[in-house]
Amino acid sequence: MRYIHRKLEEQLKKASPAFPVIMLTGPRRSGKTTLLEKCFPNASYYLLEDPDVIDRVKNDPRSFLEDISVFPVILDEIQNTPELFNYIRTKADYSGKRRCQWILTGSQEPALMKGVGESMAGRVAIFHLLPLSKPETEKVSILKGGFPEAIAQPAHTDTWFRSYIQTYLERDIRSVSSIRDLTTFRKFLALVASHIGQVLNRTDISTPLGVSVPTVSEWLGILEATHQIILVPPFFENFGKRLIKSPKLYFTDTGLASYLLGIESEHSLIGSPFYGALFESFVASEISKAQLNAGKRRDIYYFRDRQGLEVDFLIPLGNRRLALIEAKASRTIRSVDAAPIVRLEKAALKKYAIQSFVVHIPSRALQGISALQKGVKAASYDDIPHMLGIG
Repeated sequence: MRYIHRKLEEQLKKASPAFPVIMLTGPRRSGKTTLLEKCFPNASYYLLEDPDVIDRVKNDPRSFLEDISVFPVILDEIQNTPELFNYIRTKADYSGKRRCQWILTGSQEPALMKGVGESMAGRVAIFHLLPLSKPETEKVSILKGGFPEAIAQPAHTDTWFRSYIQTYLERDIRSVSSIRDLTTFRKFLALVASHIGQVLNRTDISTPLGVSVPTVSEWLGILEATHQIILVPPFFENFGKRLIKSPKLYFTDTGLASYLLGIESEHSLIGSPFYGALFESFVASEISKAQLNAGKRRDIYYFRDRQGLEVDFLIPLGNRRLALIEAKASRTIRSVDAAPIVRLEKAALKKYAIQSFVVHIPSRALQGISALQKGVKAASYDDIPHMLGIG
């Protein structure tokens, strides 16, 4: 499979002379190992998923590390061997070198962050890699998503996602929770996909499954911790009691969501009742990717009040600046599509410098970023990094 250059390469290379440890997190099969091997071609490599390797580390972590002779070294899926964190910290301190020697990856964020927080604060540069973004390759789409292997073999996407889910259930889910009924969890995944783009209501998910609301909360936490979903919180300003306070639910990869919803073709996608929600999720994912690929933290919100005013996304740009974004699954954009943005700006955001956009499907008639009405521009999802000033 031909290597596709990742936007995060630049950030990794910038960090390597300044930090003894680099950590890269992200969903399984998002391309973490391939990216690191490209950025650090002379690094040695150890996969910490093999049972024999895990047993060796657990029995004698010090000897395992001392046997490593080629640096830098990539320790892949290190959440499986948390015993190594303290020893790596000691070695990083003892060597006195700032240039990166230890490169850690993992697909389960809580276990990784716990190890880093307890052992390596100030010594590690942390990055997050999501599946491929639209600016990285035109092959990324709502239907196929951005997992490198999925878009590399489009004729076999369904087979790939079926295998991905099985691997995800068997490896990630079993290792981070005590879930034993994987059949119910598989149904939970599909049900979550059917709520894509909606304000999260845990009761609506728990009732059809016959499980408790706390169980649904736990399972959603697992999906978020393993980078499968994005929970977008409401904007944090204090506008009184009229705001909706629950997060909105999106998928990190719309290809996976489409598979779970049984959508198999572009024709069925466009005719699906989920088309608008999938497009909105795609925009949320592309915003997140643009921020993370620039080495920034994910910083994305939505607005909805109890009077029905809603804006899909609010993105802080720093210095009291905000980007307001409406996502429209159409190639035809009208000034009325900007109405919620204009209403929100006038009603509640006078303290901010506002940049407003209606994001649409790419069109030959609407190329680049163009004026839609006073103070609002139209742009395709290809232009998201430029809209956020990080293109």
